[in-house]
Amino acid sequence: MGKDKKGKELGKGICQRKDGLYFARCTIQGQNFGSYFKTVKEAKAWLKELKSKPKSKTSMTLDQWYEYWMENLISDLAPNTRRNYAERYQHNIGPYIGDICIDQLKPMHCKQVLNSMEPAYATSTIIQTYITMGTMLRAAVDNDLIGKHPLTGVKVNKPKKAPDDIHFLTIEEQNRFLEVAKRSHNYRQYELILETGLRTGELIGLTWDSVDWENRTLSITKTMEYRYSTGEWRAGPTKTRSSYRTIPLTSRAYDILSEVRTAERKESPWLDKTLSYLDRRSGTLKSFNMRELIFVNWRTGMPAKNSSYDTHLYKLCDEAGIERFCMHALRHTYATRAIERGVPPKTLQKLLGHASIKTTMDKYVHVTDESLREGVGLFESCVKSV
Repeated sequence: MGKDKKGKELGKGICQRKDGLYFARCTIQGQNFGSYFKTVKEAKAWLKELKSKPKSKTSMTLDQWYEYWMENLISDLAPNTRRNYAERYQHNIGPYIGDICIDQLKPMHCKQVLNSMEPAYATSTIIQTYITMGTMLRAAVDNDLIGKHPLTGVKVNKPKKAPDDIHFLTIEEQNRFLEVAKRSHNYRQYELILETGLRTGELIGLTWDSVDWENRTLSITKTMEYRYSTGEWRAGPTKTRSSYRTIPLTSRAYDILSEVRTAERKESPWLDKTLSYLDRRSGTLKSFNMRELIFVNWRTGMPAKNSSYDTHLYKLCDEAGIERFCMHALRHTYATRAIERGVPPKTLQKLLGHASIKTTMDKYVHVTDESLREGVGLFESCVKSV
């Protein structure tokens, strides 16, 4: 018990200094707090407020949980997914709420992160941040570190990207692009995506054991990407468990692979390297020699980087006189053509390797100008026949 200058008891944690100021102090969860006040009433009120604050069940901050989560719980995810999580946490989440104990996180803290991004970030990046927070904190709930998900009730203010904003080529643009691309060394890669809907990482990571020549199918079991931070190629599992799939090959896709198989190519000595990756389905580590890759750069004899594909595409677009697009737009174009030709959304979901039919419906079941004209023509022909 502290006392004032006259010897009167002031209560636990409070004492009076010679200069007349009152000093209050207490220890909460191993952390010391202290402050000076002019009156004993103010000191007691401060202590009461401090002790009434909810006590944390854990001293683990969000920063600490993020490090554990990345290293131990999602180490088997595709490299691109992990990189996206890391970028969003390091740039947008950690700087705002990283020092808060995870069981003290509230919806208002999460909302603060999203609100701070609205003036300067695209909707897709804000949604990616929302997903990163949600996935990381869901793991904390599942491991009994927190009782309630802090994102409950929190929504992204900006609307999701509309299907009309997804970049795909019209039939005319696709024909113009392919006509120009025929003169390039990457023509078969571009055409294969338009025939199969592969992701770029899946295309880069294709090896000859992925092709079943007898049954005319292509199995997607891994991805590959170049890591600029280490200067190395890295193999990894597919984006999601649903991304493991076997695609029946169209006649043109089969011919493309046959042409690549018999064509001469340059191979760098660096291809004589074995890469390992985790197969999520079996939980086992698998490996392949890089010489088994189906596609390598014609000039270097090494796999072509995703960025180099995009750079090359820009040049072809300029030559064809169409709007520039990246590799992923070829996948969007494949999906759009499939819907236009009557492929059921559920079938398209399996061909694309989407985990949810909602993803397929939201992205690709949209109405193109061509389908509008066909619909009006069909309507008109029916009217005339009545």
